[in-house]
Amino acid sequence: MTGGGRGLEEAERVELTVGAVAPGGHCVARVDGQVVFVRHALPGERVVAEVTEVHRGFVRADAVTVLAPAPERVEPPCRYAKPGRCGGCDLQHVAPEAQLDWKAAVVREQLSRLGGLTDAELDTLAVRVTPLPGGPLGWRSRVRYAVDAAGRAGLLKHRSHEVVPIDRCLIAHPAIQTLPVLTPSGARWPDADAVETVASTGGDLAVTALSNGVPRPVSGPERVREQAAGRRWTLPASSFWQVHPAAADTLVEAVLAQLAPLPGETAWDLYGGAGLFAAALAGRVGEDGRVTLVEAAGAGVTAARENLRDLPQVGIVPGRVEAVLARRRVTGPVDVVVLDPPRSGAGARVVRAVAAAGPRAVAYVACDPAAFARDVRTFAGLGWRLADLRGFDLFPMTQHVELVGLLLPSG
Repeated sequence: MTGGGRGLEEAERVELTVGAVAPGGHCVARVDGQVVFVRHALPGERVVAEVTEVHRGFVRADAVTVLAPAPERVEPPCRYAKPGRCGGCDLQHVAPEAQLDWKAAVVREQLSRLGGLTDAELDTLAVRVTPLPGGPLGWRSRVRYAVDAAGRAGLLKHRSHEVVPIDRCLIAHPAIQTLPVLTPSGARWPDADAVETVASTGGDLAVTALSNGVPRPVSGPERVREQAAGRRWTLPASSFWQVHPAAADTLVEAVLAQLAPLPGETAWDLYGGAGLFAAALAGRVGEDGRVTLVEAAGAGVTAARENLRDLPQVGIVPGRVEAVLARRRVTGPVDVVVLDPPRSGAGARVVRAVAAAGPRAVAYVACDPAAFARDVRTFAGLGWRLADLRGFDLFPMTQHVELVGLLLPSG
């Protein structure tokens, strides 16, 4: 065990003191000036860490022995949430309340470093992360299991394609936990690459096997029912939907509270998917208002058309958001905008086009603090400010956090 004045090597073990939290479920440490991103650790702990990856300028490591534990440390409830095993949960070793503080600290750091916000601005926003009902286990209503070469379903190691066969996933919805999908001792899925499971808020339970990306229904309905925003939704079992049962309503409430849409207003729902926010906006702007949904995925466009056909004030434009705006298939003026981009963020082109359309307010729904922070900086360069920020723990036991930010013109 060494740290002795040279670069660390893969599989080497080193004793170190853990520093602040960092994105990706890590904490930052340093050994002889070398940056080490440590998983399975907490700030302030003294640990023995095993190096898992070596990169130019930094290494990654797992805390394999805790010499001096932090007060926030707990025993992970899942026996697979340990170094070298399942990589799905990043924070099972952290007490639930401390997980919220961990995520808030990451959001604050990203908005400072990448978003350019000052400490005073961050203090005004009072960044915090709110838990959702139901607790930290048994919440995930959609679970995709990978299948190994022996036909066993499981979950992947951290930053790896290696499958860890498991007998139960504790963050999975209780109904999913009872499905006969996982057989770690023997083959169950010899012809599948992955198995998707769904326990919908409408009471459906579905299992789909995928081979070379082609779905094959195994049990349950091919189309599942969801309930959100005061409406019933029907969509293919493999379509995107929020994985926490309370997430859809939580996000809708936050977006509507920030935007406060008025009767007769015009709204855009960009990256609109099946139309969750479009439906909520339509209810507020009324028959005299107008909502335009833009979505690139064919399945999302189809789902939106099917589920919003009773809302004549909603128009659906298929296509990539940046292309649709650049080609002026959707033009301003517009009163309010919902931006709900993928993990990579909206990007400068989309931000500039949205700002140029002159909305009075933008609600930005983000699943990646770094991408959100970069887009906030772009908005700021165009004369906008982040006026409100709400964080939600849609993914307990993991490092992921969902944000809803209100952006307003500064003038």
